[in-house]
Amino acid sequence: MKLQELLQGFQVLQTLGSTDIEVSGIQSDSRRVAPGDIFVAQAGTVVDGHAFIPQCIEKGASVIVLDNPSHMPTTPDKATYLLVKSSDEALGKMAHNWYGQPSKSLQLVGVTGTNGKTTTATLLYRLFKELGHKVGLLSTVINYVDDQAIPATHTTPDALSLNALLAQMVQAGCTYAFMEVSSHAIAQQRIAGLEFAGALFTNLTRDHMDYHKTFDHYRDTKKALFDHLDKQAFAITNIDDKNGLVMTQNTRAHVYTYSTRSMADFRGKILEEGFDGMLLRMQSIMGAVNTEVFVPLVGRFNVSNLLLIYGCGVALGVDAMEVLRILSGLAPVNGRFETIHSQKGWTGIIDYAHTPDAVENVLRTIGEIVSSNAAKREKPAQVITVVGCGGNRDKGKRPIMARIAFDHSTQLILTSDNPRDEEPHAILQDMAAGLTADELHRVLMIEDRASAIKTACALAQTGDVVLIAGKGHEDYQIIKGVKYHFDDHEIVRDCARLV
Repeated sequence: MKLQELLQGFQVLQTLGSTDIEVSGIQSDSRRVAPGDIFVAQAGTVVDGHAFIPQCIEKGASVIVLDNPSHMPTTPDKATYLLVKSSDEALGKMAHNWYGQPSKSLQLVGVTGTNGKTTTATLLYRLFKELGHKVGLLSTVINYVDDQAIPATHTTPDALSLNALLAQMVQAGCTYAFMEVSSHAIAQQRIAGLEFAGALFTNLTRDHMDYHKTFDHYRDTKKALFDHLDKQAFAITNIDDKNGLVMTQNTRAHVYTYSTRSMADFRGKILEEGFDGMLLRMQSIMGAVNTEVFVPLVGRFNVSNLLLIYGCGVALGVDAMEVLRILSGLAPVNGRFETIHSQKGWTGIIDYAHTPDAVENVLRTIGEIVSSNAAKREKPAQVITVVGCGGNRDKGKRPIMARIAFDHSTQLILTSDNPRDEEPHAILQDMAAGLTADELHRVLMIEDRASAIKTACALAQTGDVVLIAGKGHEDYQIIKGVKYHFDDHEIVRDCARLV
């Protein structure tokens, strides 16, 4: 492709060399550079790509894109140099151009927020598949190009991988695509250049403080997705969250609201609830819908997710009652409040909850269901929680999560999650700091996650609930840089079969 064709959508501050040349590829990883490639030097969070420019020149890179003026040569070199305001933005927009601007050929909807992104994006994918469309999905759990499953490595892929996947969707005939949009992806401009038909906001609570440093920066990063929507797009926001209207205050898009508590464009209320689903009253100002529907999902947080899915379907032109009909038959997403019933009569729940708010939401839901069934039991049901925190991540949330889990559980077991490069014992001590010495006497600390889960299941009696929180869909543990197979589902199912 001609270099000049790739420069649409962003400003080049300084050019050294010719832009009237053919290029053979775009790379942001210096190790992948081949003759004729463009190398985009990014500052990065660990290493600075500018340091590898000489190496890329030796490999035959024909163009260097950079945003650090100190690395700009003073005289013509072997390659063309382009100084830009932001290498991250340039990479995103060049990737979009390189792959033929695929987002323009799709109804692309981005889902952002702290919790609920995976459930919302995945169920939207399933909804539109049921409606007979070819659909793409980009999620934390797995990516789909229509029916083709592609492993996911990040919540939102890097700009080149992202646009490559969108281009595959277009080639496969997809007309809709739903993607999770992480705060990292927005901050690092991996989505630069993409045209969104709509953006959805779930909620906002503490997360990724190791990266964003302040909550305000985290919030404003999420908000940027809505700030960049055009006036033909739609935005749907959660007004039960105090940041819901902050997200949309500067957007040019048409704004819709949803709520489980207040007047909104889309409203929902739980009428009945059990571990296998809930009966809801769903209302919509659009189309004057007011009806009851049973869904195989549980919890007020899932009512919010379903309202967001419902609103998105309607905003994309689908009949409201048809959306609700299909939602009533959609199963929970892998690792999101998944229930496993044991032969002994206890219920295991596997959930990805790995933030304080998510842990509290899941435990509150369990508590509400247990309380509603209390009259049917001879003795109160126990809620046994197994939870850990990941290594090399926000340490500040560790004591908060332990505090919340303790307050909403009959028995708490602290264990390992993905310790990564940290010592599991040190992570458990950080969590334990959220509890008093007397409270810690009532807590079990079992570093080995498999042993912790087995212990919880062994303690459970008929009617009890065992929550395994933190990993959800993940089928691995990372310990000292080594990735081991580990699946919460496998252990809980083995325990559930034991009589």
